[in-house]
Formats: sequence, structure tokens, C-alpha cells
Amino acid sequence: MITTEAKSKIVKALKEQRGMYIGSDKGFSTKIGINAAQWSRLSNGNFFQVVSDGQWISLARLAEVDLKGNSKWNTAKTPVYNTITAQLKKCQEKSISAIFCDDAGIGKTYSARVYVRENKGAVYIDCSQVKTRQKLVRQIAREFGVEHVGKYSNVYGDLCYYITSAAHNPLVILDEVGDLEYSAFLELKALWNATENACGWYMMGADGLKEKIRRSIECKRVGYAEIFSRYGKRYQRSTPMGADEQKAFTMAQATAVIKANAPEGVDVQKILIKTEGSLRRIPTELKKL
Repeated sequence: MITTEAKSKIVKALKEQRGMYIGSDKGFSTKIGINAAQWSRLSNGNFFQVVSDGQWISLARLAEVDLKGNSKWNTAKTPVYNTITAQLKKCQEKSISAIFCDDAGIGKTYSARVYVRENKGAVYIDCSQVKTRQKLVRQIAREFGVEHVGKYSNVYGDLCYYITSAAHNPLVILDEVGDLEYSAFLELKALWNATENACGWYMMGADGLKEKIRRSIECKRVGYAEIFSRYGKRYQRSTPMGADEQKAFTMAQATAVIKANAPEGVDVQKILIKTEGSLRRIPTELKKL
């Protein structure tokens, strides 16, 4: 059962998202999976029998509300955060494309999600959850508030029309791109062609994505060379290449994140040693305090 207090938190978070959404209330309600009348009632504080408990769970997920009441995570402006933020800003403002390939667990996803929360017209897609061509395009459409159900050709056409004719400085951030099926990867080329100079596109992945593209180009697999060219023909990264430099870089990032989120008086160095510089282990160690 979702409490009234939890519902208030969810709607408050959704209102903040609505403030960053550049479309209509109807488009925003499509994005969050309800109709415009339901969103109107919720935003006006009317929670009684508007949506089901299952829908409240979905809304909480989309609003990124922690129903367990865990402390809010503070953003540390690490080198990776600063690099990705600057690149995303440039891609969005100039309607250009780029590929960011770097080590796993350095804060790529977190940085991208923060950017989307703070910048209108930017959407984030976790490709590992939408691996097929249809799921990918329908999810991008939904994030923009474009109708995403029905005949696929209509969804695709409406999405391209919205990006080129209605959206202001749209940006699509594609995370975990290496998980996409081949047909979905090819569809990215078609989308880029249909929205050239009207949309920024930003691919992210670990070094495995770089290797996948390299092998596919060497094997002359259709589409990969073209996509690599359209996305800037180079791989962006933030982590230095040398082993010693990498270790220092990793520890510096972890230190910044610990300082931003640890309670006052906590021995930062002690936490750093326990995590061995892993950003993913920091929340676990902090919960133990």
C-alpha cells in the first residue's frame, strides 16, 4: 500500500520533471504512462482512486523516488562527471553526436542521468532494457512524450517529426549501446539520418562497445562504419591510459564521492581503503556506518 506521504513525494518529484519537460501536459502524461486527466488530478493534489497501487509504483520508479526513505545521494563533480556533462552540453547545443567509451563503474550512467534531470529536451535510454529495434524506438518516443503504442511505422514517423519539427535542442543519450541487437543498431543510423542537424546523439558504453564496433568495421559488417562516422569517428574518454595514472584517477574520484556523501566526521581514508576506489561499493560502505 502506497501511503499518502509517499504519493506526495512522488507527485512532487514528477512536478520537478514536468518543469524540465518542454512539451505539453498530454505529452508528459504519455511519458509517465497515464492520461492527461489523471496527471491533472494528481498534480492538483487529488490522489483518491486516480491510479492503482501498481501505477504508483511505476510512477515512483519514473520519478526516481526511493520509497524506503534512504538518504538522497549527493552529486560529486568528479572528472568523469565534468567531462560527460561538457560533452552532452555541446552535443545538445550544436545538435552533434559523439561516442563515450571508458572503463566500467566510473560514473558514466550517473552523470548522464543527472544531466537529463537538469536539462530540458534531454532523454536517457538504457539500451540494455530495450535491446530490440521496436523497443528502442518506442522507448525513445515515450521519453519525448510521443505516442509509443500502435503501428511501428507511425511511432517511428511521429518521433522523427517531433524531433525535427517540434522539439527544441533535443538530445538522446544512449547508454549500454553494446547490448543492442544488430537491427536496433542499424535503426540508430536511420534515426540519425532522419534527424541530422536537428538532434544531438550521445552513445555511452564500456571498452567492450569500442571493441564491438572495431571488430564489426574490420569484418565489413553493414552499418557499423557509417554509424561510427556519424558519431564523430572517434572515442571520447576521461580515464587516463597509464596504470599508475588510472589508479590515482580512480582514487581521486572515489574520494570526491565519499566526501560529498559521508556523514560529518567520518574517516574518508578508511572508507576509501575499504572500497578500493570502487564507486559502486561506496553506498554499501556508507550504509554500514
